[in-house]
This record gives sequence, structure tokens and C-alpha cells, in this order.
Amino acid sequence: MPTTTLPTATTLDTARLLLGVLLPTIAKGPIVRRPWAVRLTARLDLDTRAVDIVRRVHARYPEGPLMLKLPVRKQAMVLAPGDVDTVLAQSPEPFSPASSEKRAALSHFQPANVLVSRGPVRTVRRALQEQVLDTAHPVHRLADRFVPVVEEEMQHLMCAAARSGTLPWGEFLDAWYRVVRRVVFGDHARDDKDLTAMMIRLRKGGNWAFLRPVRKDTRRRFLQRVNEELANAEPGSLAAVLAAAPKGDGAEPAEQLPQWLFAFDPAGMATFRALTVLATHPQAMAAARREVDGDTSGRRVLPYLRACVLEALRLWPTTPMILRQTTRPVEWPAGVMPADCGVLVYAPYFHRDDRHLRGAHDFSPERWLTDEEDGWPLVPFSDGPVVCPGKQLVLLLTSATLASLVGGHDLRVAEGQALDPERPLPGTMDNYSVTLAVAPRAERAAAAS
Repeated sequence: MPTTTLPTATTLDTARLLLGVLLPTIAKGPIVRRPWAVRLTARLDLDTRAVDIVRRVHARYPEGPLMLKLPVRKQAMVLAPGDVDTVLAQSPEPFSPASSEKRAALSHFQPANVLVSRGPVRTVRRALQEQVLDTAHPVHRLADRFVPVVEEEMQHLMCAAARSGTLPWGEFLDAWYRVVRRVVFGDHARDDKDLTAMMIRLRKGGNWAFLRPVRKDTRRRFLQRVNEELANAEPGSLAAVLAAAPKGDGAEPAEQLPQWLFAFDPAGMATFRALTVLATHPQAMAAARREVDGDTSGRRVLPYLRACVLEALRLWPTTPMILRQTTRPVEWPAGVMPADCGVLVYAPYFHRDDRHLRGAHDFSPERWLTDEEDGWPLVPFSDGPVVCPGKQLVLLLTSATLASLVGGHDLRVAEGQALDPERPLPGTMDNYSVTLAVAPRAERAAAAS
């Protein structure tokens, strides 16, 4: 049994990781994105540089997780694929997802959420989440209700886009929020922008974690609104399923629901990024349209479009830092990781490692359509026992959204970040700068004439 501690980075290497990897990632906003920081990161290609920094550091410390030399915090970084598998497979014990940083950030709007819970109460809250979100099923029990909501909102969006000839990110986001509110709360919440704005205000505070006091009055009013929604839950909504579900002691249902609003936000970002790639990659667009045109599932089972969303999340993870914290000392072949040690998996390092991952910088949805296991950690929704419980629901809604957008319209990038299918895709996708040009789908227009 090892009795020594794990390898520790030098002060210089720790500084490289802090300044070149962690700081740019945090600056973009861990809870809600800061558009100016995303733009700057894209302009300076900081995410590509971050992956290169991790690669060089890993070459100097090839054995086991690496401890960082920090004065006030025990912190490890996981650099090997097998170690990533170990951490994720052994969560929540001894690798708890309720890290100190995550608790501080999420306490701004959901202090009793499953993500920041430990022990028996976490088990209760996780079971409730899985029950409501149909975690084990690719098609949610309310798909017959949710998919028409997506189609209706995207039809409204594309009618307006066709009239103006453009689809900017902001207009897509507004339509996506309408989908989210209707799915979570019901049709009556479609235009409740105040609720979304309240959530965003609290999430902006969460970006600062320990460094900004919680807006307690805003949080109280927000959670009161959520409780009111649960008490008067509209049939056919996630809130209604949550209200009717059996609940164990300590479930705190009102504090499980905000996570869905939070998680659906980056899902919209991934959808728009996938749409932007499809607009610039003719072969991928053709494959997507073949699936849409031949679909017999009512847009409930769209494997290729689901793979497009997964590929966008691989290329540009909306959760680039997967955080854990040890609940006890953990033995590794290279040494012992202490208790209460932060554990960081920097997903872009594995998602973009072109030494081991074929086509690491290409858009290749096909990689998600095979059962082949290559042992390489691609973790857009995390993995293991604490994998995102809403993964399948997110893929259902995002793939249905893409189907509605590409089925009847031609798209190209009119403004913003240019993507070339013949060149490696950039390390950062600045979706905030993108405006898509929209026109009726050419072959359909020709057939109609």
C-alpha cells in the first residue's frame, strides 16, 4: 500500500495551470457565461492554449493524479484517462460532487440541491431527480407533450427569422427559454421572463461563489415562486411530475427544480453551436436532413441529431471543469490523496487530445453512433453513478429543436465566428457573436415551384 502522497506540481507548474487553465475557464463564468469573456477567449484562443498547457504538465508528471502546490487548499488534477474513469465511477463516495466550490456557487439559488448534497439525503434527492427526469429512458414519458412545444416555438422563431433573413443568438435564446419554461412549468409560464431574469441574477452571483454574498431576498422570492408553481402544477409539465412523485425525508423538491432551469441554459448554447456547425458543414447537414426527412418517430428518436449535440458538447464543453472532493483519504498506485481534497477533471484536455482521439478537432457525430469502447473519457454529461440525470431529456429536446430548424430552412453564418470544415475547429465557439442567415430550404422551394 502506498504511504506517500501523490506527486506535487512545482510552484511554476501550479502557476501555469492556475493562470493558463483555471483562470480563463472561471473568467468565462462557471454558472452563467460572461459574453465578453467568451469573446476574448475565442479571440486569443485561450482554450486551445489551456489544453496545450495541461498536455505539457502531464508529460512532466505521468504517474497518478497531480497535487497542486496551493497554500490554502488541497487540490488535485486528474491527468490520465484511467484515473478519470476511477474518479467518476467512484462518485459520490469517496469522490463527492458536492465540492466546496460547487456548494458556494450553487448556494446562491439552490442550497439544498442534490449536486451539493452528501450522505443519505443525497440518495433521496437523486432518486427524485431520476424519477421525474426519466433518467433511464431515451424518450421521456411526456415526450408527446414536450416535442410539440419545441416544434411550435421553433416554428414561431423561424417564421420571424425568414421575414428578417437572419437568426441571431439572442433571438434563438429567447425562443429556447420559452421552450424551457413551458416544459418545466407549463404553457402559462411561456412569457414569464421575470422568473428567468430572477434565476439569471442569482446565477450571476453564483459565478463569484465565496466572493459575493448571497442575494437572500432574491433567492427567497425565487424559491417562493417555485413552491407556488409546484403547488399549482400544470398537467403535462415537469413540475406536475415532481409534485406528484413520492418524496423521501429531506427531498426538498423546490430546490431540485432550479437545476433544470440552470442545466437547460447551456443545453440551448450547445444546440445553437451544433446548428452553427451544421450551417458550415454540408456533409453533416445532409446527414441531418436525411434523418429528419425519413423520421418516423415524431422527432422523439433522432440518433444523428442527438450525436450532433453530443459532438458540440465534446468540442466546446459547457461544463469544462468536473469537480469532486474526497470524503476520505484515497489510495492510488502513485500515492495517497488526502481527505477533503478538491479533484478537477479538465474535460477539454481529453475531448481535444489529438494524440489519442481520432479527429479531435473535427465535427464527427458518427463517433457517438457506435458501441465501440476505446477507453477514452468523453464526458459531456459527466459519467458514472452521478451522470447528469437529465441527459436523455436534454438530448430529446435539443435534437427535436435541431430537426425543426434544419428541416425547412437553409442556413449560413452571416456574422461571427467562421467555421471551415477543411480546417480544425477552434478551441472556443463564440456563439454570442453568431448571426445565421436564413432562407427557405432550396430543394423544397424548387419542388413547390
